[in-house]
Amino acid sequence: MERGAGAETEPLLLPRSRPAGAAWRRAGGGSGAHEAATGADNDLYINQAVVFIEDAIQYRSINHRVDSKSLWLYRWYYSRTCQWILGLTIAIILALAFIETPSSLTVTSDVRYRLPPWNPPCGLTESIELLCFLVFVTDISVKSYLIGWEEFRKTKWLMAYILTLIISLADWIVSLSFFCTENMRIRRILRPFFLLQNSSMMKKTLKSINSTLPEMASVVLLLAVHLSLFTMFAMLLFARTKDGQQDKEWVGYFRNLPDSLTSLLVLLTTANNPDVMIPAYSKNRAYSIFFILFTVLGNLFLMNLLTAIIYNQFRGYLLKSVQSSLFRRRLGIRAAFEVLCSLKETAAKAQELYVSTGDLFQVLQNVEMDSRCKQAIMRSLKTCSCDQLSVAQFQKLFEELDKDAIKQHPPSPEYRSHFMQKMQFVFGHPYFGYLGNVVALANIISICVVLVMDADKQSSERDDFFLGAINCFFILCYLLEMLLKIFAMGLKRYLSYPSNRFDGLLTVILLILEIATFAVYGFPHPGWRPELMGLLSLWDMVRLVNMLIVFRFLRIIPNMKFMALVVTTLLDLVKNLTAFAGILMVVFYAFAITGIMLFKGAVVPVGNISIVNTTSGNGTLRCGTYEQLEYWPNNFDDFAAAVVTLWDVMVVNNWQVFLEAFSRYSSPWAKIYFVAWWLISSVIWVNLFVALLLENFIHKWDRRCHRERLSDIECQRTVELMFRDVLEEPTEEELMERLHQHPHLHLCR
Repeated sequence: MERGAGAETEPLLLPRSRPAGAAWRRAGGGSGAHEAATGADNDLYINQAVVFIEDAIQYRSINHRVDSKSLWLYRWYYSRTCQWILGLTIAIILALAFIETPSSLTVTSDVRYRLPPWNPPCGLTESIELLCFLVFVTDISVKSYLIGWEEFRKTKWLMAYILTLIISLADWIVSLSFFCTENMRIRRILRPFFLLQNSSMMKKTLKSINSTLPEMASVVLLLAVHLSLFTMFAMLLFARTKDGQQDKEWVGYFRNLPDSLTSLLVLLTTANNPDVMIPAYSKNRAYSIFFILFTVLGNLFLMNLLTAIIYNQFRGYLLKSVQSSLFRRRLGIRAAFEVLCSLKETAAKAQELYVSTGDLFQVLQNVEMDSRCKQAIMRSLKTCSCDQLSVAQFQKLFEELDKDAIKQHPPSPEYRSHFMQKMQFVFGHPYFGYLGNVVALANIISICVVLVMDADKQSSERDDFFLGAINCFFILCYLLEMLLKIFAMGLKRYLSYPSNRFDGLLTVILLILEIATFAVYGFPHPGWRPELMGLLSLWDMVRLVNMLIVFRFLRIIPNMKFMALVVTTLLDLVKNLTAFAGILMVVFYAFAITGIMLFKGAVVPVGNISIVNTTSGNGTLRCGTYEQLEYWPNNFDDFAAAVVTLWDVMVVNNWQVFLEAFSRYSSPWAKIYFVAWWLISSVIWVNLFVALLLENFIHKWDRRCHRERLSDIECQRTVELMFRDVLEEPTEEELMERLHQHPHLHLCR
């Protein structure tokens, strides 16, 4: 299909044993035709090189059609507009879960107080879905055309894309046939797939997770054996007897096999510790040995061993994934070199291939890439004394793509006056910043002292004079510090530091709030307690100012090296966490929809009763139950409530309450749902997050130990750059072998 649909209608790479226009000379018969053909060839080669370089920048595969029309369509498809439309479509179809029946458009999710939600009429959300499906159909059609049917059939993700669309459209038709009254909608569970398949990094991460599963399964199996053995011991140890004191352990936790498994599984997460031990421990202190031994082996050893295995294996598989990304980048650059070699006749006669610097300039002008990288490559190209570039020189130019993203701060202003230069030195010195931190600390301490003194006072007894005067004094100090720093550094240099932008923004907001307070309530004076005027009372205004002052104290972080290292690790983690967050969102979405299907309407309020410390034998609710703890807002009656409930279970604090409640309200088999969610979210995903956190922190620590950063340079790292030092460069033979396997690009050497 790819050879008959336009991929071969124009010449791609001609044999290098003859000039590039020889074939056209025979076909056209004249020099005019030859020049026209050569010009068309050159434009095609330039466009091919542009697309290949853009593929390398984005780590995309180059196995797509390379004729003129296909190249135009390819660049249009990967343009910001088209990708933005596709991303918006995915966001819209995922957001439909909040307004579809059952709608989340209520103030509260508490089943006791929630009013009947507004549910959209049949056909409203279905129409939006249909528009989204049309965008996805267009997306898959363009992709299938660009890569050709042969490549399309080899791509499992695209085949799954088509299958998902077919099932979703069929389910959409079924919904309309039943006038939107059916309870189970399969297409809602499949929606996260659209997000998953649109992100290459998410697919790589998922592939790495899938490859890590066998190693994780061995530890999970060991955990299951550990849990099973101790469950048998517990059922024998705490069997029912005539002793009513020991029967409390049997009644509460080990009545039967499911309850015993559940109790020890929850203990594995320490959520019910020491509650599960107390009945037996109050009878005989020796029983504590059983629970301590179970916790030490399961929680301290096996669970942490699982973390270590996930870190070790996942890092290895993620490294392989990043290695394949590097190969794609090198392959794209090499493909661009190969097509540019066809532009010059001299290249065909030389034993070694070369690319003209002028042609590369023309290509770079059309490439969509980061301005920093483009300027660096252009600058290196201009300083190059030669007119032609070899393969090694060509690839070395584009190594700029692999370097850290650096930010150079603007220079400070130069003053002619000797006095001004001294003032600039004083106020630009790091010690001046340390002095500002001391002032901020004094402000925090003063606020704490006033709050402690007024903690037990009624609002009518509180005097806001001292706190208002303190705030006024320190805000003026902050304003003076900001102005002096701007004087010493210059406005551009001052704003180039994120810490200064943070500091300056909060200072301006504090100044505006203080002026507004004075305008409404006047200047501070003893007995300063005016009545409420406007939207906020005086106490509300003072509290808001104090909260911002406390928040402003975070400015000390850049001045503390170890704390700054931790914070920069977290910030880099946020940037590189897109794939992990996306996968967690996919799992959250699928489990939330499944939970709605299984447990919607299961929780029914027993009435508004006041529950204090209750027992199970006096007609009231047992202490620690779903009802006694008033967990009524945690349910699966709508999508938003389901997401919050899953989050609470993922944290595993009191998650045994959800296990017991939904087993009682729906079915004992409900425990399988919650245990599966715990395994995926708390065990697997959280450990993967820990693995990435460790890798990022260790990498930054090693860089800090080996070299000091310059004060005027800020570096940023991505997942690819994180592993850059340990990646292996592909060989010449590997690159050429892959290029010769290209389904649409035919090399002649």
